[in-house]
Amino acid sequence: MTAIRVEDLTFAYKGRPILAEITLAVKAGEFFALIGPNGSGKTTLLRAISGVIPMDTGTVYLDFVDGQSHPVSQLAPKELARSLAALEQEVHVAFDFTVRETVSLGRLPHSRKLKPLAEEDRRVVEEAMERVGVAQFADRSIHSLSSGERQRVFLAMALAQEPKVLLLDEPTAHLDLKYQIEIMELIRGLSKRGLTVICALHDLNLAARYADRVGVLSQGRLVACGPPDEVFTLERIREIWHIEIEIFKESGEIWILPRSSVRSASQAVIRSS
Repeated sequence: MTAIRVEDLTFAYKGRPILAEITLAVKAGEFFALIGPNGSGKTTLLRAISGVIPMDTGTVYLDFVDGQSHPVSQLAPKELARSLAALEQEVHVAFDFTVRETVSLGRLPHSRKLKPLAEEDRRVVEEAMERVGVAQFADRSIHSLSSGERQRVFLAMALAQEPKVLLLDEPTAHLDLKYQIEIMELIRGLSKRGLTVICALHDLNLAARYADRVGVLSQGRLVACGPPDEVFTLERIREIWHIEIEIFKESGEIWILPRSSVRSASQAVIRSS
């Protein structure tokens, strides 16, 4: 069963083409990674899927709302937010909210105006904090946390919406290696429990390790789509990223290294032996 369908999507900004004839289907419970060079259209495609920007042509469908297929453009914002959550690369909280208050913002699509959170809302908030490992920070200011901890809080806020689809734009940006792995493991775990994830990434190795399928964008076009071991080839990476690489496969995992790094690693091994 598909969760998101994109059909013939085209978008231009001030006459400059950004996305061209994008057609894509993402299955329910799938972890789908969008990759491509800077300026290839990853963020714009995520925003188009989320309904933030209008498309020039084409349609994005949610395939599970009330058991029906609905164009995103025809759903009211609050109705859409009950099914789809989007987390931007940069999230800022202007007020000195606690972690619990920040995560509670995710319940706005489910709450009545000017009404306090119901017991069910509070339960969902506490569960979301537990799932991403920030419950111990619940009463701390969001501004007192590290970058990795704040990223977890914003992810908990998105989960508090109880979405069926989660859109993530570079969730590992500005994080050190430890937090990158923790965030990706967490997202992968959510996908395995049935959440559909569409995630824009720069790091080809993270996409290869965690994604079920990968979509490659280049100059606004979807030029490849499939399992990582089929999509990542020497020729395609050379053509799109203009670098020479080596691909290593071991125990079902793929590792991609620039050739200069491969030579340096080999020389280091020789010198240390």
